[in-house]
Amino acid sequence: MKVMINTASKTYPVYIEQGAIRFIRETLHQKQYTKLFVITDTVVESLYLERLKAQLPEEIETVAYTVPAGEKAKQFSVYEACLNFALQEGLDRKSCIIAFGGGAVGDLAGFVAATFMRGIDFIQVPTTILAHDSAVGGKTAINVTLGKNMVGAFHQPEAVIYDIDFLQSLPDSELRSGMAEVIKHALIADEELLHFLMNEISDIKNISAETYAYILKRGIEIKAGIVSEDERETGVRAYLNFGHTLGHAIEATAGYGVYTHGEAVMIGMVYALHISKSMLGLDLPLSSFVAWIRSLGYQVNLPETLDFETAFQTMQRDKKSIGSEPYFVLLEKIGQPLLRKVEKHELEKIFTEQMENAKI
Repeated sequence: MKVMINTASKTYPVYIEQGAIRFIRETLHQKQYTKLFVITDTVVESLYLERLKAQLPEEIETVAYTVPAGEKAKQFSVYEACLNFALQEGLDRKSCIIAFGGGAVGDLAGFVAATFMRGIDFIQVPTTILAHDSAVGGKTAINVTLGKNMVGAFHQPEAVIYDIDFLQSLPDSELRSGMAEVIKHALIADEELLHFLMNEISDIKNISAETYAYILKRGIEIKAGIVSEDERETGVRAYLNFGHTLGHAIEATAGYGVYTHGEAVMIGMVYALHISKSMLGLDLPLSSFVAWIRSLGYQVNLPETLDFETAFQTMQRDKKSIGSEPYFVLLEKIGQPLLRKVEKHELEKIFTEQMENAKI
């Protein structure tokens, strides 16, 4: 299956299927690259790097650099090390970077590609469910102590090669992390997809390749539609941040890597759904939805160690904030998001209610 991503700056394909890695050779042959630079992480290197290399054109020299797994990859020291390695290995403006890993590797490698010699080509080869969201759309970034993804650039890939076979080795935590973004796409854009997920997925560890192909393709189509309309997040692309305002605050205050991205976002989505119900009268049986995600193994309670004032300060630094006033993506209905300023007292009321409910 192939989905085309159309943006103001570039049009490119996303291949989604078992064995999709075979498309990388013909993709690379479309341009005369001088060198290929694979950026991967310690886990993916041991599992799949040789499989990737076997699909790369023999006539193009390939070098690889391994970074820490997870959010530890997205720090300035790792970013600088990748740039130095690229220079050491003689990459030039006609070289291409291959991001081979999950969302963190994709964000890092994309930012390296966006900034090396003021920008060179790169290809996304995601290996996680989470990356069905992050690999598409051209957002690249690294983290700083006070905020996630605060240093980055918009830089679209030449292609996304999404081989479902790479998902077989994912641990449960990464399955949940990725499925959170699939659920997010359903909530903001496709009520039918949400019903399908709630009716068909009861075990996060037992999802068929056919089901994966369907839900990942649908998620990518949803994101493609939004990105084509708003490439640089000046309007509707902010809807893709549903659940991320509090989710990023949880990640930043707990320490990156304590919660997976998707697990933190799921807590943030439940929080945003409660706000949507309170402020906009969202008609959603929240108790049924929460019971379903709990059955999949998600933690939905706010972290006991998180106090409101700390969370609020982090939410004030969110990229959607204006004049330190937090703006949230909320839902009027399933599939009908909007961006709304939420007053501090309202945020604190829902926060306190969720903390109290967790004790019951």
